[in-house]
Amino acid sequence: MEELKTIITEFRGKRVWEKYDTLERFSKSISIEAAELLEHFQWNEEGDNIQEIKDELADVLIYALAMCYHLNEDPKKIIKEKLVDVARRYPEK
Repeated sequence: MEELKTIITEFRGKRVWEKYDTLERFSKSISIEAAELLEHFQWNEEGDNIQEIKDELADVLIYALAMCYHLNEDPKKIIKEKLVDVARRYPEK
């Protein structure tokens, strides 16, 4: 995860994109990219182009991770916390 943090932070920093960083913009960007991902399944449940699907998925992940870093949150930690919460609400069968 540290390697990804460095890659994403440096990439965005070289383009001076952090001046646009707000929680609202990250949230909108994640939603927009998720919608673009969903478009690939609009007429075909298997997806229409695996490379484009991977590209859109990467966009969603990059924005989500960038938002974590903006919040000074560890993505691994918040995912684990969420899974613990979900496991409590939905026990194994």
